[in-house]
Amino acid sequence: VGQRWIFFMLLLIAVVGTVIPFVRYLNVRFTPLQVEPPPGGVIVRQAVWIGLFVVICAWLQIPRALNLPIAFLLGLVFTVIEVFLRSREIQNERDD
Repeated sequence: VGQRWIFFMLLLIAVVGTVIPFVRYLNVRFTPLQVEPPPGGVIVRQAVWIGLFVVICAWLQIPRALNLPIAFLLGLVFTVIEVFLRSREIQNERDD
C-alpha cells in the first residue's frame, strides 16, 4: 500500500514539473499586453491543479470508476475553483 502512495506523489511531482512551462506559456500568450502576466505563484498553483487532476484520475482508474463524465466534472470543478481564486486576486490587485 505504501508504494501506491509513493507512486501518486511522484506522479504529481512529474506532472507539475512537466506542465509548468506550458501553463506559463498559456498565461503569457493569453494575457493582454496592457496587463502584467500573473506571478509565479499563480502559475505553480495552476500546474498543481493539473497535477491533482491527473493523480485523481489515476486513483479513480484503479477500481475502474473513471469515465468521461466524471473526468469532465472533475476538470470543471478545478477550473471553477481556479477562476474564483484568480478573480479574487485580480480584484484585490485593483483595489490596492
